[in-house]
Amino acid sequence: MAQTRPLSHAHLVIIGGGIVGCSTAYHLAKLGWRDIVVIDKGKLPYNDGSTSHAPGSMYLTNFSRMMTRFAVQSRQLYQELPEFEAGRPPFRPTGGLEVAYTDERMQDLKRKHGVATSYGVESYLLTPGETAHHIPILDPAVIVGSFYVPGDANIIAWHIAGSLAREAGRIGGVRFIQDTRVTDLEVDRGRIGAIVTDQGTIRCEQALLCANIWAPVIGEKLGLRIPLLAAQHQYTITEGLPELSEYAQERGGDEIVHPILRHQDFSMYFRQHWDSYGIGNYRHVPLMVDPYRLGKTAIKPFTPKHFDTAWQAARELLPPVNNVDLIEKFNGMFAFTVDGFPVMGESAVKGFWTAVGVWITHAGGVGKAIAELMTAGEAEIDIHEADINRLLPFQQTRRYVELRSAQNYREVYDIIHPAQPIDRPRNVRLSPYHARLADQNGHFIPSAGYEIAQWYEANERLLASYAAQIPQRTGWEAQFWSPIQGAEHLEVRANVGLFNVSTLAVIEVGGPGATGLLERVAANRIERPIGKIVYTSLLTPKGGIAGDLTIMRLDQDRYWVVTGGALLTRDMAWLRRHAPDDGSVTITDHSSRYMPIGLWGPNARRVLQKATGHDVSNEAFPYYTARSIEIGCAPVVALRISYVGELGWELYPPAEYALSVWDDLWAAGREFGMIAAGAGAFDSLRLEKGYRLWGQDIHQDYNPFEAGTGWAVRLDRSEFVGRAALLKAKAGGLARLLRCLTFDTATGMALGKEPIFDGDHCIGYVTSANMGYSVGKHIAYGYLPAESSALGRQLEIEYFGERHPVTVGVEPLFDPTNKRLKG
Repeated sequence: MAQTRPLSHAHLVIIGGGIVGCSTAYHLAKLGWRDIVVIDKGKLPYNDGSTSHAPGSMYLTNFSRMMTRFAVQSRQLYQELPEFEAGRPPFRPTGGLEVAYTDERMQDLKRKHGVATSYGVESYLLTPGETAHHIPILDPAVIVGSFYVPGDANIIAWHIAGSLAREAGRIGGVRFIQDTRVTDLEVDRGRIGAIVTDQGTIRCEQALLCANIWAPVIGEKLGLRIPLLAAQHQYTITEGLPELSEYAQERGGDEIVHPILRHQDFSMYFRQHWDSYGIGNYRHVPLMVDPYRLGKTAIKPFTPKHFDTAWQAARELLPPVNNVDLIEKFNGMFAFTVDGFPVMGESAVKGFWTAVGVWITHAGGVGKAIAELMTAGEAEIDIHEADINRLLPFQQTRRYVELRSAQNYREVYDIIHPAQPIDRPRNVRLSPYHARLADQNGHFIPSAGYEIAQWYEANERLLASYAAQIPQRTGWEAQFWSPIQGAEHLEVRANVGLFNVSTLAVIEVGGPGATGLLERVAANRIERPIGKIVYTSLLTPKGGIAGDLTIMRLDQDRYWVVTGGALLTRDMAWLRRHAPDDGSVTITDHSSRYMPIGLWGPNARRVLQKATGHDVSNEAFPYYTARSIEIGCAPVVALRISYVGELGWELYPPAEYALSVWDDLWAAGREFGMIAAGAGAFDSLRLEKGYRLWGQDIHQDYNPFEAGTGWAVRLDRSEFVGRAALLKAKAGGLARLLRCLTFDTATGMALGKEPIFDGDHCIGYVTSANMGYSVGKHIAYGYLPAESSALGRQLEIEYFGERHPVTVGVEPLFDPTNKRLKG
């Protein structure tokens, strides 16, 4: 299959011939690409990477919808491939079990069952006896129950890679070269120009990095920091078990009949090898490996001291293991990224792409998605969680990568609450007024690196007034929550609150081509009078929502684009990708230059008027306009907008003035009893107003008409990205709609990703949920089929296995005429 002779040119060079590189080559060939060469420093298809030593277990369900879809697509691909070696199928449809050793784990498996249902994965919750029926050598007395997915599977990963490579070669235009090590990369005027190897230089127009654990070393040759590290984990294989002797006869029969098995309370997994059992162990301190000390293969010597706990747990769960020894033992390396997601997309070097941080479970889907991205500019499914541009500068520092990659190893099988903050690193970014918020005893979480308070203990006093309007929580939903969040919500509605919104990012787009660029990428009309604010979406060619922005015109050729802090680098890359290269547009990150403050509530105008000499009346400063004002001695760009659905402003002082502006506003608000309000109230306020959150309620899988933001689309103007797709979608009718759902009982609960049912059929899942303290209802949003989306429709949401009745309602639930916003 592979050759060793060097060549001088290829249109695309794929670096890494493991399962990801082979999957991508296969999908690109199917899409019509030709003149592709795949190079690998080892032999092919059995190479040096984790593809060749991975035990092959594929668990489909992940709390990330993207990762679940990658896994489902991978399964579909793998099961259709021809055998690489005759008589040994590379795909084994075994099903998969995850057992609960504790009641807490069983509750989490109920939550996982709900997510599987949301994402269309067939799954079941089993009793200990039902679990043992699938794996008779398992002791049911040890466990509380299990989660069973019939679609989980086991593969021989290097056989899959070999079959993909063979199929890519059969389609044509793909060559594989082994024993070829990358030594350098050449760039020509900002674009990849050549791959230098120990076998010669290959000129190319594009390159794709699929080298996984070796990716950081190769990326650094271009000045790119690939945010992942290799971590060792242990794998062993037992001697033959007499209980499985029927599989031992001359190694005949099926290699693996039992379902693959996870024992997550001990960070372990198992799979059958004919009459033996394989035991994988993550239950040890992170053994991270410096990228420059990886060695030739992804295998390290076994470290016995790290296996003691795993061996004891294995013998307890699978008693026959007590009677045998281990005949194979090694430490295998896998890639761990800073957030657990792959790193995919085109880098800052044009034509240089990455698809790394990928395991075999997802490699088929990742290969498909990156091939689509390279071909059409977007993938079939939303992959924003894997976007190479998602990470902020501090998240690419060596120290951050070390800390977070190691922590993701520790937590690979942990029960993680969706509101649980990371513990390290903290205090990476602090707003100038952070000390004032600490004085309010804020309960801080990191957001885009900033410390943002979910609530302030100083506001506990408000509970005396509002406790009756705040339903108490218990159990899972009470974690990382406080009733103070509800009190802050209600106080902002009744009075006024000051918010730390330093995570908002400011991108300045300027130059004679600025208007033209923004008109091309935005769904709304941007060419408005100076001082006008516009809410808009950035769209993909298929009409999906790639960005959710506020754009204001500050001067003739000068605009501010305001986005979420975590989306800064992604939106910057999007704008730069579409900008002309003639120098007519400048795109500058001003996020650290300005430190925004939110001032919202019925008394916001009174507070601001006391703090400034400028007229902030409705006539002088109408809704959706921007003005330059002064607060104390500080110049401030003031935006009359509100994400909480109340009268107020986003105020943007330069960073060096931010503390004085906060103090001046705080002094002005003393007369009104103004509070500092946290991010918990911010979220519940926006939800009962029906405001969408990008990444949850809106993203590339949905267009603005489906998402209910079609009012911010202007189709009656010149061509813009996604316009043709929106015209087609609007003409063809909408098959699904984002709807507001309210719980019919006081006990109804959802936090996000729970399945929505119409009768016995799961028809969608919860995108956002929170208590609407002002309207007295628990609220959820979700996309529903058109036939189930009529107002008043009775549906159900399943939370930890219990169904709760909900009703499709009119939105927004609060201030539907926007009287409070515009007054």
